[in-house]
Parts: sequence; structure tokens; C-alpha cells
Amino acid sequence: MKWLTGRGAAAALAVGLATVWGFGWRGVVLLLAFFVSSSLLSAKTTRNERQVIANGGVAALAALAGSWTAFAGALAAATADTWASEIGRRSRTPPRLITTGQPVPAGTDGGMTVLGTAGGVVGAGFLAGFSVLLPRVMGPGSAHPGWLWAVIAVAGALGMVLDSLLGATLQGKTRWLDNDAVNLLATLAGAALATAGVALHR
Repeated sequence: MKWLTGRGAAAALAVGLATVWGFGWRGVVLLLAFFVSSSLLSAKTTRNERQVIANGGVAALAALAGSWTAFAGALAAATADTWASEIGRRSRTPPRLITTGQPVPAGTDGGMTVLGTAGGVVGAGFLAGFSVLLPRVMGPGSAHPGWLWAVIAVAGALGMVLDSLLGATLQGKTRWLDNDAVNLLATLAGAALATAGVALHR
């Protein structure tokens, strides 16, 4: 089973090195939790370098900046979106466009199914759970683990929803806003929302 193209592997190595630099083995475990689970769900997909950066680029920058919360939020959004897409493919009912609720063919940008959405929420919770279970010292005044889990899980789920909204409204309208760019923006939203949630708690 080939999960990465040659350039995809090089991009994954860069993301991994940034993660190791920022968070050591804990960051690598969280990164692998996303990558392995998502790859197993999409066993027929071989990711290229653009897809790797779209899903892991924000997390890599967060690791270099030393923000565990942003790192986990970005990966939670990437996990939610990937799980939603792959699990949604198994739905027996057609997806509905997030903006209008109209049935659309499977694979339509912005289309969502109940099964896929539920899978995405579970994916965000799964990644958030890993992020708080790892023995990461957050420092004085850190959020309670249960609260932190909720913040990261919600941030990841909202990133997934933003991905669908952008897919239904803006994706393809300009040359640069393709699926990879939308995924990048969704992970950026996950990182920002998780960071803002923890900041508000403090």
C-alpha cells in the first residue's frame, strides 16, 4: 500500500522534522494518529506534496512556534475533514449541500451526509483525546484536560464545517482556491479556534 508519492514523502518528512523540533516524540505520536488513521480510511489514496502541506503545514508551523494547542487544533480539523469525507462515501443516502440542503451527487464540493459528519466529529474527538492524553506539560494556568479536549474537538469539527462551506461557496471560483487550499484554510481555522478557546478560558 502506497500512502505517499515521492514528493509527498519529502513533504511529510519536512512536516515531521518540524514536529520533532517543536514537540519531540509527543508531537510525532499526535501527527501519526492523524496520518495513520486517515490513511487507513482512505487506503486507495496516494497523497502528493500539496495534500501533505494542506493537511500538515499549519500544524508544522504551530510546532515550530511551540503552540501545542494550535498544533492539536490544526490536526483535529484535518482529521475531522478526512474522516468525514472517507466515512461519508459509505453513506446510503446522497449528500446534501451545506448551504441549501439540496441533494447533490456524491463527491460534490460542500456536500455533507449525516454519516460523514458524525464520522468527522468522532475524528475530531479522537485526535483531541490523543492530544490531552499525551503527557504534555502545558504550564501554569493551563486548561483542565477535559476542557482542553472539548475545545480542540469543537475547533476541529468547526474546521470541518468551514471546509464544506468554502467548498460550496468559493472553491473553484478562483484558480488558487482549490481543494488543497480549502483544506489548508480549514486547518488554519482549527488552530486559531483552539488557541482562542484556550485563551478565553484563561
